[in-house]
Amino acid sequence: MGTWDTGPFDNDTAADFANALDEAVPEAREALIRGVLVRTIDATGYLAEAEEAVAAAALIAAQCPGGEAVDMPYGPETPMPVFPSDLRVRADEALARIVGDEDGPASNWVDPEDWKQWRAILTRLRAVLVPPPPSIALFDVQL
Repeated sequence: MGTWDTGPFDNDTAADFANALDEAVPEAREALIRGVLVRTIDATGYLAEAEEAVAAAALIAAQCPGGEAVDMPYGPETPMPVFPSDLRVRADEALARIVGDEDGPASNWVDPEDWKQWRAILTRLRAVLVPPPPSIALFDVQL
C-alpha cells in the first residue's frame, strides 16, 4: 500500500476506491460503500478492504452532525447520495474491527506519531458515527 499521509483517502487503495465511486452510476455508490463495510465486518483473518472501509466511513461521517467534509484531493469528486442511517452503524462496526485488528492496518505505521494521528482520525470518525440515543418524550406532571 502506498501511503502518503494519515487521512482516510491518503493511500493508493482508498484513492482507487474514490475513483471507483466516481466512475459508478449514482445509484450504485451506496451499494459499493455498503459492500466494503459489510465485507470488513464479516472478514475472518486479514482485513483486505480496511483502507476502503475507512474511506467509506469518512464519507458517511461527513453526512452526520459534527462530521467533517471530505474535500481532500484524493477523495471522490462526485457528490455522494444521502446515506441511510443504518450505514452509520455499519461504518462504526467496520472501524471497530479495523482498530481492534493488531495485525492489520495499525501495524503498517513505521512512525509512532503517524500511528497516533491515524488512530485519532478513526476515533473522531467513530464519535461522529455513533447514532444519537433514542429520545423519550418526558411528560410535564402537574401536581
